[in-house]
Amino acid sequence: MKRTIFEVILALALVGAGAFGWTNWKQNQTASKQVTELKTASEEADKASKEKTDAIKAAEEEMSALRAEMAPLEKAARELTAVKGALANGATLADLETAYKSQKKLSAERHVGLGALRMLTKGAEDAGSVDAFRKALDLSELGDRKNIVCAAQLGLLAAGEQVTVLAECLPQSLKPEGATQGKSGKDAPTEKSSEKAGQAKDNGDDHSKPGDKTGEKKTVHWSYDGEMGPERWGKEFPTCAKGKSQAPLDIRGPFVKTRSVVTTDYKEGPLKMVNNGHTIQVNVPAGSKLRIDGVAYELLQFHFHRPSEEKLDGKPMAMVIHFVHKNAEGKLAVLGVLLKEGNENPGIKTLWANMPLEEGPEIAPDAVTFNPGNLLPREFDFFSYEGSLTTPPCTEGVRFFILKTTVNVAKEQVTAFPFKRNARPVQALNGREIFTN
Repeated sequence: MKRTIFEVILALALVGAGAFGWTNWKQNQTASKQVTELKTASEEADKASKEKTDAIKAAEEEMSALRAEMAPLEKAARELTAVKGALANGATLADLETAYKSQKKLSAERHVGLGALRMLTKGAEDAGSVDAFRKALDLSELGDRKNIVCAAQLGLLAAGEQVTVLAECLPQSLKPEGATQGKSGKDAPTEKSSEKAGQAKDNGDDHSKPGDKTGEKKTVHWSYDGEMGPERWGKEFPTCAKGKSQAPLDIRGPFVKTRSVVTTDYKEGPLKMVNNGHTIQVNVPAGSKLRIDGVAYELLQFHFHRPSEEKLDGKPMAMVIHFVHKNAEGKLAVLGVLLKEGNENPGIKTLWANMPLEEGPEIAPDAVTFNPGNLLPREFDFFSYEGSLTTPPCTEGVRFFILKTTVNVAKEQVTAFPFKRNARPVQALNGREIFTN
């Protein structure tokens, strides 16, 4: 009996010990799991803390960079405020406008300066400043006055006008992501623009609806074929479609006799060439002149079209050279030399030996000089008419003088020209007279 009781007690003790051990094991498991969870949470907290620390450090570095950028901006803002305050009474503007009233025509530089002074004195909403900037654009060209074009376009943008802005005129912060900068040189009213960048200056035509002040910047592409070929230039450049004195023309009689005298005095100088994506262009140093009835026009550049843009009695020549000039008042004059297939042209041989075949910046071959007069015929009989730029923006008011005497160019030289076709079709005469001497 005692033994049975002892066995029962022993069994109960064993059961109790097992239950106690199992309970302890279970509690240890739970504690271990909690420790693991706490460790994971601690690691995540450390990671989050590090990320926040890194973010704070990056923000501090960005703030430091912004402070460095703000310093010159604050200085410029103080200077601008001081200038505006000095001009606020309007006396300087009144004096300048009084002085300008005595002049029949203002240069592009003076128009853009007047626009800037009006904007500083009267504010960005002043209609007179917008008008002055637009007149500056009408008188300037990308080639030799890109700074004036940029100043006028940015002035219009500041005034809230909708205007096409050249990529190279925009501050880096305002350039569209991935945009490429247009090539410069001397083509636009010196008949230039870069096809790859497709940038052309605003010619003063209003692209916006009345009251539209969005200030939207546009990038305009144009070419000699495809979706933005000559027949569609007017979509983005209204003067190309609506102008009444567009160039080139089909030159045919009847003609009106003129007594105008045209002479050239071209000088030899360093050869500078550019392939601007539309033509091969030679930029000319100062000193070469065209004189029309004694009035001097400075030769800016000359370039080539294939075939000739002008036609004689409906027939084009193999090519034409356009010599682009400008007088002191900003008026443009183009002297055209028609090239017909024949013997090799020595002057063109020199140019073709150095010309860039791909679009890019201006090149200046070492120790190579050239005289544009080498491309002219001896005789200077001409046809003359009032026309326009033959590339966008097709600005009018350009005097054309097309020499009657043609100059030879070899067929191989025509074929070597890197543009198969870069000629605008002839335009409507619209009642204009064609003169001949």
